[in-house]
Amino acid sequence: MEYDSPALQVRETANIAEQASFTPPEDLYRELVSRVLKYHPSDDFSMIEKAYRKADGCHKDQRRKSGEPYIIHPLNVGIILAELEMDKETIAAGILHDVVEDTPVTVGEIEAEFGSEVALLVDGVTKLGQIDYNADKVEVQAENLRKMFLAMARDIRVIIIKLADRLHNMRTMQFMRPEKQQEKARETMDIYAPIAQRLGISRIKVELDDLALRYWKPEVYAELVREVNETRTEREVFVEGIVREVRKHIESAGIKAEIKGRVKHFFSIYKKMVNQDKTLDQIYDLFAIRIIVDSVQDCYASLGLIHEMYKPIPGRFKDYIAMPKPNMYQSLHTTLIGPGGTPFEIQIRTWEMHRIAEYGIAAHWKYKEASDGRRVSGNQEEEKLVWLRQILEWQQDSSDNREFMSLLKSDLDLFAENVYCFSPGGDVKTLPAGSCPIDFAYSIHSAVGNRMVGARVNGKLVPIDYRLRNGDRVEILTSANSRGPSLDWLNLVKSTQAKNKINQWFRREQKADNVDRGKDLIASYAKQKGYVLADLMKPAYQESVIRKFGFHDWEAVLAAVGHGGIKEGSVVNKLADLAEKEKRKKLTDEEVLQAASDRERLPVASKGTKGGIVVEGLHDVAVHFAKCCSPLPGDEIVGFVTRGRGVTVHRSDCVNVMHMSDTDRGRLIEAEWQVPADGRDDSTYAVEINIFASNRTGLLVDVSRLFSDRKIDIGQISCRTSKQGTATLEISFQVHSIQELDEVLRQIRKIDSVIDVERKTG
Repeated sequence: MEYDSPALQVRETANIAEQASFTPPEDLYRELVSRVLKYHPSDDFSMIEKAYRKADGCHKDQRRKSGEPYIIHPLNVGIILAELEMDKETIAAGILHDVVEDTPVTVGEIEAEFGSEVALLVDGVTKLGQIDYNADKVEVQAENLRKMFLAMARDIRVIIIKLADRLHNMRTMQFMRPEKQQEKARETMDIYAPIAQRLGISRIKVELDDLALRYWKPEVYAELVREVNETRTEREVFVEGIVREVRKHIESAGIKAEIKGRVKHFFSIYKKMVNQDKTLDQIYDLFAIRIIVDSVQDCYASLGLIHEMYKPIPGRFKDYIAMPKPNMYQSLHTTLIGPGGTPFEIQIRTWEMHRIAEYGIAAHWKYKEASDGRRVSGNQEEEKLVWLRQILEWQQDSSDNREFMSLLKSDLDLFAENVYCFSPGGDVKTLPAGSCPIDFAYSIHSAVGNRMVGARVNGKLVPIDYRLRNGDRVEILTSANSRGPSLDWLNLVKSTQAKNKINQWFRREQKADNVDRGKDLIASYAKQKGYVLADLMKPAYQESVIRKFGFHDWEAVLAAVGHGGIKEGSVVNKLADLAEKEKRKKLTDEEVLQAASDRERLPVASKGTKGGIVVEGLHDVAVHFAKCCSPLPGDEIVGFVTRGRGVTVHRSDCVNVMHMSDTDRGRLIEAEWQVPADGRDDSTYAVEINIFASNRTGLLVDVSRLFSDRKIDIGQISCRTSKQGTATLEISFQVHSIQELDEVLRQIRKIDSVIDVERKTG
């Protein structure tokens, strides 16, 4: 039995030590080289080896959440790229893909050592990873994706490296926090798996889907695995019987073929069960036979033989050879009734079609090297990127990041069935199922859609809400006197392209009215709240609002307020917050140091600071707690004048303070904790500790129970185990004082097998 997804092999670990086992980097590098040797015409591996040595040196002191050396991740990314038979520049960039983002190395240094091609790829991938999920997630993610698609337009290898990076990260997601697992799983399902599908790389798409489902809905995934595995033995017997029978007839007809049985991958089963409201035993193509032959003629000959052997289910035959999918996937699909009335699917394709189905754009693209080392070109990969050009057009048309994300996710939703229709000239248009003539019109050109006044289907006039069917011949009727699209059309169309073009028309036609309405709404809200609008309209404030809401200019913000895209209150309140911050007194570095030298001791009134701090000679200045050492009430502390940010409070024994240069030491000022008048302080403070213990089953449970008993919430916990069996637990949590922390540490030391526990000092 052949399985479509490696994610079927659910890897569970018994304890921390098992989770921390890994393949040595040198072994992984040898595996990478052996994979490249299988397809690359040259035996010169100097660039790949140089990239490995460079990345190994840069990531030398870094570890992954699993505790393994960081270099293992980029090496695995390189191996995935080699499995896709990518060129050496791509593999080198894959190995170096985190160097610029995570180490002091610059893109310029990469270019100097590896050339502009590798530098371009590394730079493109580096930009993709910079998502700050603490900010407005939708807005920042949209900006990040805009950058990604622009990088893809320059060189499609950027996204192939990103897909390999995401695949290995998903394979090792068990070491992340549950909330991070959910976050990455959703992003993978919404963006990266559909992109892999659009590029035709089913090998990556299938595994990304299954891994995403495993972490997005772990209970559903586990139940699905259990149900599929329950009938595994009888299913294998059933499929092997079909394979034997089919092979006998195919060979008797003189057709050379490879015939295999397979089971549908979990995510696809789940989507069908949800979308079609079916149970597992109602999924027709849960069992499938794949027949791979040498020619298109053999495909259709095999299909004829199959239909003689088994009864086909009406409406379940799809000819993707004559009508390829948008990602150029080709195959014949037919669903039949097998022995005992059990339905099963057969897919028939040539070896070249199979290769394209597995590798997609990587199978024959413009960077693929011929046997003589020269680059070759082809047109099919260009056809696969029509959707990318469409997305780039949306970026220019849409100034609203939320709208862009909605359009993008809608267009990348590949689970809806397609309908294939013809123009009067015989051109095929692929549209989502349920599309109407309006969708067809906009698939030809936006001008055709905007001027549409009617349609003929198969020679007969039809209403504009007519649902198109496979094989329909559609003629769009237009008029120069048309008043343009109607807002009602947005409720009729199914394709993202049509929705985008209709919205674009209304924004363009009504932009002036929307801008004026937006101005009035903002002015009215500001007056209602008692703000002087002129004080809020500084260019710097406007620029900040533009960035926050993801627009290109202030006029776009006004237009969005005018047509209801965002609330005027959100805009005005943001402007008011910025104005308020600027009103607060800002001391220059020199003034801070001068005040400190005057020996005037006053309590600090700093917004957002927990507890009281007295800083020598200062008042009305922002005070921040240093994250490197997390000071607690009772710790000896010192203030450091931070450029442009007021004073940062460190512990006196902080590593960063102890290793300061003489110049920086001149910026240190005295500070101490201020005891509240009533002697009570309910504030809590972040602290991080490291626990070192001999690894054993139940260690993590005992540590967690201690915190639970003391009603202390754990913010984050990570574990790793050395080859010698020493477990290191890194834990962050909140306490009220140094005394409470000391008591926690004392209790931890009493736990069986704990060797030592220490508080992080920087």
